Amino acid sequence: MLESNVTRGLWKHRPFAVQKVEQLVKLVHESHAIPLTGEPRPVELVKRGQMGVTFIGHSSFLLQVAGKNVLVDPVFSTRLVVLRRQRRPGVLVAELPPIDLILLTHAHMDHLDVGTLRRLPRDVTVVTASATADLVTPMRFRHVVEIAWAESRRFETSSGGLSIEAFKVQHWGARMRNDVHRGFNGYVLERHGRRICIVGDTARTSFTAVGRKPTDLMVVPIGAYNPWIASHCTPEQAVEMANQARARFVVPVHHQTFRLSWEPMDEPIQRFRRALPEARIALSSVGETFVLPGTPALDEPSGRPIETALVGG
Repeated sequence: MLESNVTRGLWKHRPFAVQKVEQLVKLVHESHAIPLTGEPRPVELVKRGQMGVTFIGHSSFLLQVAGKNVLVDPVFSTRLVVLRRQRRPGVLVAELPPIDLILLTHAHMDHLDVGTLRRLPRDVTVVTASATADLVTPMRFRHVVEIAWAESRRFETSSGGLSIEAFKVQHWGARMRNDVHRGFNGYVLERHGRRICIVGDTARTSFTAVGRKPTDLMVVPIGAYNPWIASHCTPEQAVEMANQARARFVVPVHHQTFRLSWEPMDEPIQRFRRALPEARIALSSVGETFVLPGTPALDEPSGRPIETALVGG
């Protein structure tokens, strides 16, 4: 009995790094043991002048705004090093509309996936966080632009400008253990007074500064909170931050795709639905598209957007 108690005590108090490796091994095993679910859908193209968002899976989504197609944190790969996705992407790469802009929030592999970026067209502008361009530049995209906190850039189009401003979130940016210099961003996209807030990843933090102006649509992470609460938020905290940002509609992401922590795969969206009135949830299913009410349809679907110029803001 004494020996078993000692053994249990040593097991419970083994080094933190050892515990993390053991957790990762278990997650990897489980990710490969469960069959892939879900099927892709055709992309729903919105009318020119409208704003739409399509949830591709995990933290990947497509924005159709200002006649432009903006791909955010694209991850279409089946595997991230050793971790396998649990649900297929809601959209196939080959069926994406022509992409004008790729927006990257930070360098973590479930947000900046080199394998996916290599599959995308090169005649594209990439906007990314500070000290991350070196990961993207070798792929020879048309432009690679770093934005630090409180900096902004503006795209000019024939239908008006689209501005992108970066802001600080409560996360971290290292891709490997020793590259802690890398940045990590949230973004606010604004066009004609309509605002879209993209959080990326964050732990609970204040969004009152973002909420100085009302936010039409906010994309918030809701998963991977058990036990890594230090850098991610719970669904309830995501709702609290959306309320601080005065978000009219909310898109929950960072769920239903990769098993990154111990909560059941469907728990984050269930908790999110209990915490936020259904009328404010823009979408919650992979492959689904939401069109922001009040954005006028001018004519035909946007198709190939016009050429743009990126200028400092």
